[in-house]
Amino acid sequence: MTDSTPERDLVLTRIIPAPASVLYRAWTEPDLLKRWFAPKPFVLAEVETELRPGGSTRMVMRGPDGAEFTSAGIYLELVQDARIVFTDAYVRAWEPSAKPFFTGIITFEEAQGGTRYTALARHWTAEDRAGHEAMGFHQGWGLCADQLAELAATL
Repeated sequence: MTDSTPERDLVLTRIIPAPASVLYRAWTEPDLLKRWFAPKPFVLAEVETELRPGGSTRMVMRGPDGAEFTSAGIYLELVQDARIVFTDAYVRAWEPSAKPFFTGIITFEEAQGGTRYTALARHWTAEDRAGHEAMGFHQGWGLCADQLAELAATL
């Protein structure tokens, strides 16, 4: 596990009754990401991934009112069935973003009853962390983890 920086980290951990390989696929295959990675009634309208360290990722989340929210970043680390690290500090290749917000560290570890799924959001500042928490990190990412578990049960 990554060393924690509590003043900048938000963490969600769940035991999901599925193998790590299934959860990793759900995080890395665009068609699967679209099925779980937006808290309903939001949807992922577009997903682009270039799965390699330095490769880009771009997602467009659409709300029920039609408003769209785009997030772009790059992958820093991909360890098959174990770990995914991405950041919005860069938008593609090594082009800096206008305002970096966080780095995501997703881990999948064998556990009794399935896989320990941990989503860690490491923010650039304590203020960014507080803003993300106020925006509903635990509720939104929790709903998405529930949707991930539901999808994993079908794969």
